[in-house]
Amino acid sequence: MSNLQEFHGLPVFDFPSSGEKVELPDAAAVAWRIAVDGYGDSDDEEWEQAFERFLAAVDPAQVRALVVGVWKEAYDSGPDSLIAAIAAAHERFPALRALFLGDISYDECEISWINQGHVNPLLDAFPLLEEFGVRGGQDLVFEPVRHERLRSLTVETGGLGEGPVQGIAASDLPALEHLDLWLGTSGYGADAGIEAFEPFFSGARLPRLTHLALRNSEMQDVVARSLAGAPVVGRLEVLDLSMGTLSDEGAEALLNGQPLTHLKKLDLHHHYLSETMVERLRTTLGASGVEVDLDESLFSEWDPDSDWDGRYVSVGE
Repeated sequence: MSNLQEFHGLPVFDFPSSGEKVELPDAAAVAWRIAVDGYGDSDDEEWEQAFERFLAAVDPAQVRALVVGVWKEAYDSGPDSLIAAIAAAHERFPALRALFLGDISYDECEISWINQGHVNPLLDAFPLLEEFGVRGGQDLVFEPVRHERLRSLTVETGGLGEGPVQGIAASDLPALEHLDLWLGTSGYGADAGIEAFEPFFSGARLPRLTHLALRNSEMQDVVARSLAGAPVVGRLEVLDLSMGTLSDEGAEALLNGQPLTHLKKLDLHHHYLSETMVERLRTTLGASGVEVDLDESLFSEWDPDSDWDGRYVSVGE
């Protein structure tokens, strides 16, 4: 995992550390990332202190996108105090439309080590928010919420727990167009059964959804089988089952299910599909104008007859 280079259609700009002299761009021209030394000493700057400097140096009324980078000891402490600081300053951010919590690269903290927290206060504090993302599933709390304006929701994890899945599934998000969930593996906290995802398959609470990503999953075949007849698929433009353990079994279910020729894109990269199945997908869907991403084949590394499955997701630890 690497840091975001772009967010909400804006280049990401790192707010300088204390004492660093850097010319600052226009407040509305970039997505501002605020981060500190995650392994710093006790007397080094805390994230909240960097945020206070940011508020003094940049006109927050003009800020459109905010990226929360690494905080001190993210591998051992959650961001609840950061969340509280941002929520408390909400009146100073009338133009804020995008917020990402936990833009932490693998060399700063592995994704499965990132301690998360209760993110609902951010959604409650910013009712005009259009894009929200979070990285890290450990101790992540996402309770059911109604948010009228949110158009894009991304949750990146090496293991997404049943609690957050149920909270998102029970939320009313009438404007949501883009939902991207990284399910991960049971070894890193993915404990939700396929039934927990049924609200996403029906799409009843997501009337405007056009891009659905249920990816990075060790049960990618099960997800594919469930989507083969799911009502939500008929109104999607993009279906993303990438980064997981998809095999011929899951792809066969997709091909034998409802038509997928209306899709603009089917993303299956990082897969365990045979060459025969890859050709079937290209022929069946590619000929209809569907962009099918079949990059990163791992089929040659997998022995389906072995007692040990051997397949792995793209992002785990």
